[in-house]
Amino acid sequence: MLLQIKRVIAEKPLDKKPKKTLPIRMLSRSQLDKLSNDQLHFVKLGHSSVLLKVYGEYWLIDPVFSERVSPFTNIGPKRFQPTPITINELPNIDKVIISHNHYDHLDKASIKQLMEKTKQFFVPLGVDADLQTWGIDKDKIKPFDWWQEYQTKDALLAFTPARHYSGRGIKDRNLTLWGSWVIKTANENLYFSGDSGYFEGFKEIGNKYGPFDLTMIETGAYNKDWPAVHMFPEESIQAHIDLQGKMMMPIHNSTFDLSIHPWYEPLERVSVEAQKRQVNLSTPIVGEVLTAKHKARKNPWWLKSK
Repeated sequence: MLLQIKRVIAEKPLDKKPKKTLPIRMLSRSQLDKLSNDQLHFVKLGHSSVLLKVYGEYWLIDPVFSERVSPFTNIGPKRFQPTPITINELPNIDKVIISHNHYDHLDKASIKQLMEKTKQFFVPLGVDADLQTWGIDKDKIKPFDWWQEYQTKDALLAFTPARHYSGRGIKDRNLTLWGSWVIKTANENLYFSGDSGYFEGFKEIGNKYGPFDLTMIETGAYNKDWPAVHMFPEESIQAHIDLQGKMMMPIHNSTFDLSIHPWYEPLERVSVEAQKRQVNLSTPIVGEVLTAKHKARKNPWWLKSK
């Protein structure tokens, strides 16, 4: 760990943050309520946070609305741009879905704000204890082990493996589980990677639950010191292929400075590899409302914000 810290200090990479304002489409409650209830809509809120409207129900994946991803309010990686909608403006949420307990995926302040307007919290084994400590009623929390499934009125949810780790402090490493999620309706099939290094498990998940109409794959915050727990963009494309995905949306990028690469590099590298491997890549701007089977957004918006 000390060697990694020294490397980050020594390399001092360029372009850690955007020089220009990033594009965003602001959202309102009325816009969300006008979306049809006969299909699955989704919107990227920034980093790995995604809002879904699943046949009329609102679901949130890894909601992070805080200004920083850190145990401290005034220290740590700061957002490049706001979320397109605030928690106060959100409608009531049926399900909050968590991939693991790192600060850029499990945001205590956001969870506490969502407490009164959320019916259920779906979390990895062990994370339920954190939520109860923060004041969430035990009856509202459902912990999941790998390969555990849950059938809702309109969708099957499955918590699937990932190659990563957990921990929010010095003494709790790997005391809670981490993973990825499958969301399968009668008409759509989605995969959300959470955080993961590349591993053979993607093929297993693809064989069991694929093909997927949309994969949301971690593509960012990588470096050569973390190959077991984060993927390089080229590996993200391979994961999508292993999962039998039809369209891929890169997540986990362009919101916080979490590694030593330029902020725009993940999207540039994944775009090159997608073209090379003939992968249908979609790179919507934050706040853009889409459906699971949308026509891919191929606008390289990051080029205008360097």
